[in-house]
Amino acid sequence: MSTDSLSLAKLQEVIDSLLGPDGCPWDRKQTPLSLCDYVIEEAFELVSAIRAGDVAETAEELGDVLFLLLFQATLHARAGQFTLADVVDANAAKMIRRHPHVFGDTVLANQDELLRNWERIKRGEKAAGDRPPGAFASLPKGLPPLLKAYRVHSKAARLGFTWATDEDARAQFDAEWREYEEACQGGSPERMEEEFGDALFTLVELGRRRGIKANAALDRANLKFLARYERMESLARERGLELLDMPMADKDRLWAEVKAGG
Repeated sequence: MSTDSLSLAKLQEVIDSLLGPDGCPWDRKQTPLSLCDYVIEEAFELVSAIRAGDVAETAEELGDVLFLLLFQATLHARAGQFTLADVVDANAAKMIRRHPHVFGDTVLANQDELLRNWERIKRGEKAAGDRPPGAFASLPKGLPPLLKAYRVHSKAARLGFTWATDEDARAQFDAEWREYEEACQGGSPERMEEEFGDALFTLVELGRRRGIKANAALDRANLKFLARYERMESLARERGLELLDMPMADKDRLWAEVKAGG
């Protein structure tokens, strides 16, 4: 047995003990549904650690996510629904099926053709009866909006339903932004929100075409702002100033100083 297999077996023993007659009362009352929020929370913490480049934190958070996934599988197995082996075997078969260019004789000319073939295989898997699923039926309903917009555009591109050129996409964004500005000149709050959403939706596509994931880019911008503001607070304290009470012009100068420092 490999080291990885032994480690997983050890983690499984921990979960079995937690769920046993003399285990933890909190763990014993959990259900697959009650664990959902924890899975999401730990996944976000894992992503944050990866984006921060913190290897030690990444390893810890990856362990937390793995624990919850194994916990979920154990609860389903105890309910007689499926086992971890069922999950692993089904996923391995799916990955082999979706990569005929690796595990079969299919030859694909480029990345675009690869993605279109992936989409065809995926839709074929979901087909049931006489009514095939819609193109976006597999899109998770609970995705955060910015991430969902990226996935919508990505899938639409695979389906050949997107602007022909980057210039066309940019022209559409410019048009959407003009509509938003027009809405700001006397439109209702609802229309302003709608037009702003349309512009943001199109902006996500402009980034996607250049390999930029809007969700990750915005997260990076958030972290950069927070780090710079924290540095502003530190500088203000060092100089005996109260940042909250400073005039905006002084705050701008302090911000410029922090920004110049990286």
